[in-house]
Amino acid sequence: MMEQVPTTVLCAERCHLGEGPTYDPATDTAWWFDIREGLLFEARIASGEVRRHALGKMASALGRIDDARQLIVAEDGLYVRSIADGALSLYLPLEADNPATRSNDSRVHPSGTFWIGTMGRKAERGLGAIYALHRGEIIRLFPNITIPNAICFAPDGSVGYFADTDENVLYRVVLDPETGLPRSMPDVLLRRREPGGIDGAIVDAEGLIWHACWGAGCVDVYSPYGECLRSIAVPASQASCPAFVGPDLSRLLVTSAWQDMDAAAKAADPGHGQTFLLDVGARGRAEPDVKLSI
Repeated sequence: MMEQVPTTVLCAERCHLGEGPTYDPATDTAWWFDIREGLLFEARIASGEVRRHALGKMASALGRIDDARQLIVAEDGLYVRSIADGALSLYLPLEADNPATRSNDSRVHPSGTFWIGTMGRKAERGLGAIYALHRGEIIRLFPNITIPNAICFAPDGSVGYFADTDENVLYRVVLDPETGLPRSMPDVLLRRREPGGIDGAIVDAEGLIWHACWGAGCVDVYSPYGECLRSIAVPASQASCPAFVGPDLSRLLVTSAWQDMDAAAKAADPGHGQTFLLDVGARGRAEPDVKLSI
């Protein structure tokens, strides 16, 4: 049974492809992207004030470096962004020599290592990969992925999860908690049989996996053993990625998208592309800062 919870619209602007939400508790600020339109959104959760920043390129995720800087995952590399003025400076190129790919789902491991997904701009089969930015070096972890998604980590950093949405499979991999690098090959945790694709994901304070279901209008909650515990309705069919926000990290921000929807599909889906806050009765964890070096 799909569960209905109190839900509000945080941002009514309709994202072509909303993705990559994260939250900074120190400033009560949520950040997310419209990948296709090259936009970064900034929202103060308490006041509901939302600002948009044009990046001039497609980008999909960020990690906080410190109070003044963020690391932006963009279509051709990693950029340091000044929060004060939005200035971008290239940190490292990533697949910059391959115009057929762009960045996608990414998340920071508790150690500060940043896992970064890439994919084909037209979702070409096997064109993407998952990398790790570790101590200033980019390491390719998993090649031949079509749509990398659901990158997230157990609270103690000992396990990582990721999906290939094209396969609708969520993988589990044992990690070194100190480095965020794999100690084993990935194993299949679950194969989604229900409608909807496995999209972005987050792990809460109890170690439960919350993943958005693209095309199914919900966020599903799984145990670390692959047991589905909850299915929570989102008022947009193409829910794309969740993040816990708020002073006590008890609300769930969920992005969505109108990508590939025609006029009839949009009319049938009034919340398409909007960004929501859900009161889910759970508690998340603060996102770690990304480490650029030792």
